[in-house]
Amino acid sequence: MATHYYTVTWDQLHRDARALAWRLVELGPFIGVVAITRGGLIPAAIIARELEIRLVESVSVVTYDEEHRGEPVVTKAPVAAGDGTGFLIVDDLVDTGSTARVVRALLPKAHFACVYAKPAGKDLIDSFVTEVSQDTWILFPWDTEPQFSVPLARREHRDVIA
Repeated sequence: MATHYYTVTWDQLHRDARALAWRLVELGPFIGVVAITRGGLIPAAIIARELEIRLVESVSVVTYDEEHRGEPVVTKAPVAAGDGTGFLIVDDLVDTGSTARVVRALLPKAHFACVYAKPAGKDLIDSFVTEVSQDTWILFPWDTEPQFSVPLARREHRDVIA
């Protein structure tokens, strides 16, 4: 289980995905994007827009059940991308690298980019924007929702900030 949590807002994700696109624009042109579902779908859409890429493919690799990791299983292959030549792979995060290894094997000639990277997986990808510690769990905006917070004056235990 993670010891630190980092909350990413929609605005922050958009800024970070655009920052990644800024780094990638000089490496193109790319003929297509392969989004790793589900986390890579939104960053891939932002990057595809910024790089004016119209061909968007996806690969689905299941590795997580909430915060518990399992063995990666490809549930949808990126058929349109062939061996990855001319393609850009996009994911939200590289963590331990288990998903990255599987996708790299499927698309060995693609450029692999993630918005966020942890130390154990960052050497498996080609580009990223922000590195976070290995013990940090990123809370993405699609996994969270804003909710009411009780004012401190009304809390029973004021010394605890939730």
